[in-house]
Amino acid sequence: MTRRFTLAEAQALIPQVEPLLRQAIWLKGQYEEAAAELRQFQEHLMMAGGVVVDRERALELRQRSESAAARLKSALDEVQQIGCLVKDLDTGLIDFPTMFHGVEVYLCWKLGEDAIAFWHGVDEGFRGRKPIDQDFLDHHEGEIAD
Repeated sequence: MTRRFTLAEAQALIPQVEPLLRQAIWLKGQYEEAAAELRQFQEHLMMAGGVVVDRERALELRQRSESAAARLKSALDEVQQIGCLVKDLDTGLIDFPTMFHGVEVYLCWKLGEDAIAFWHGVDEGFRGRKPIDQDFLDHHEGEIAD
């Protein structure tokens, strides 16, 4: 079931979504760091022919990578449980589904923006963002979809 938001509902969620998004971005960095360290360890091991394996270090790196991945997934799940869609974690781009003239579109917010000021069609993406105007304000609606 997809949740659809009015602009006011989505805007009211920004103070809740923003810290979760910042945490997810930080966790993504932690995951990438751990995964890179694990890859580097594995490459070194292959170049050394696997003669001497520091099993403790290998296990520690694998656990760190898996733990970071699990924490990142949990953070993203928490954002998505609110009903919004994480579109680009690198830039902090979030979409909130809504209806406009009977068609599903997205209210679009990017980390660092003061307020939700843009919308775009489901297939348009960030480049298709349009400013929210009076027509949009008068003809958009939120609801719970089946």
